[in-house]
Amino acid sequence: MNKTSILLGLTALVIAGAVIAPQAVLAYRGDPAVKGPNYTEERHTAMEKAFENKDYAAWQNLMQGRGRVTQVVNKDNFAKFAQAHELAEQGKTDEANKIKAELGLGLRNGTGMGQGMGYGRTSR
Repeated sequence: MNKTSILLGLTALVIAGAVIAPQAVLAYRGDPAVKGPNYTEERHTAMEKAFENKDYAAWQNLMQGRGRVTQVVNKDNFAKFAQAHELAEQGKTDEANKIKAELGLGLRNGTGMGQGMGYGRTSR
């Protein structure tokens, strides 16, 4: 009886984890209309200012090393990344995605992955 209860409990936890976990780990996908998990009005305003001023140091400070984007975007290519951000906000997603792919940022379909950005190699 005890083994059956434990087994049923563990099975329920595994099933619940399989259903809930994918929803909890979904990352921001580059759609400006979607608010990411770290969204605040203050952070958004500061981020927009960093993009407008092409201020890599401000952006880097706001990002605090979170996400793969901080491994790919650096001082040398930040202006291009800011351009992609502006295009995305204007609804020009194809153009923005093209720039992101050029930078090596993976998109939903996996393009842009593995373009010289192997594990352990960053451009900081």
